[in-house]
Amino acid sequence: MNTTIKNPRFAVVASAAVFAAGLLVIPIAKFAQTPAPKASGYTVPRTTDGKPDFRGIWQARNTAAYDIQDHTASLGIPAGRGVVVGGEIPYLPEAAAKKKENFKSRATRDPLSKCYMAGTPRLMYLPFPFQIFQGPGWVAILSEYAHTYRYIRTDGSPHMADLDFWMGDPRGRWEGNTLVIDSVSFNDQTWFDMAGNFHSEKLHTIERVTRTDTDTLTYEVTIEDSKTFSKPWKMSMPLYRNKEKDAQILEYECYAYAEDAKTEQSK
Repeated sequence: MNTTIKNPRFAVVASAAVFAAGLLVIPIAKFAQTPAPKASGYTVPRTTDGKPDFRGIWQARNTAAYDIQDHTASLGIPAGRGVVVGGEIPYLPEAAAKKKENFKSRATRDPLSKCYMAGTPRLMYLPFPFQIFQGPGWVAILSEYAHTYRYIRTDGSPHMADLDFWMGDPRGRWEGNTLVIDSVSFNDQTWFDMAGNFHSEKLHTIERVTRTDTDTLTYEVTIEDSKTFSKPWKMSMPLYRNKEKDAQILEYECYAYAEDAKTEQSK
């Protein structure tokens, strides 16, 4: 079937769109096979005690807070690429069924809808900035989300026993330019994202944070939970430094609208 375009302006736009599409489609496979260039010549700044300096305000710029796996757009959720290394989460059969149930009722079942703490590692990729502070024997992470913070001892002290925490019990150590954070003693009340990906109280996380250039931290976390997953799995992403003038962590008070709406209706 022949199609005649009578509007010359539309013809120009259509031709440009076809040309642009051709440029995009042809090289994608080629670029996908080309490894990203490795950073070289960057000297990591140091604190007064000689440790890599991570101080500053940082933030993820991905959609992992919505869904840590590849996902299409839906109401209130932008489409995005996943951060799970390999793409798949190795749920045990019973846990996979629970994840599906979480997804169906995510609007009310997501712990963040009740203003609970985000948990680890979710706090690190929420759409809220966080600030890193450092001192001899410790690293602190202050999130803009609901006054949440993480205090990470790097002095060799052991984990506390017979307790559970929303954010886990973290202990850090330095491996070259990388901060390794080993966290245990979680409760089972937090999720990894809005899509219902979850864990049990057996969760064990190992985070690796490396400053790869002036404005970037490379963040990787290994997830272990023998009650929920058949094997350990990883997430990986960059975190970016906030360079805006007078950047600072602002106050964010979480408000559980759904619960308050029910209360108002019952009056």
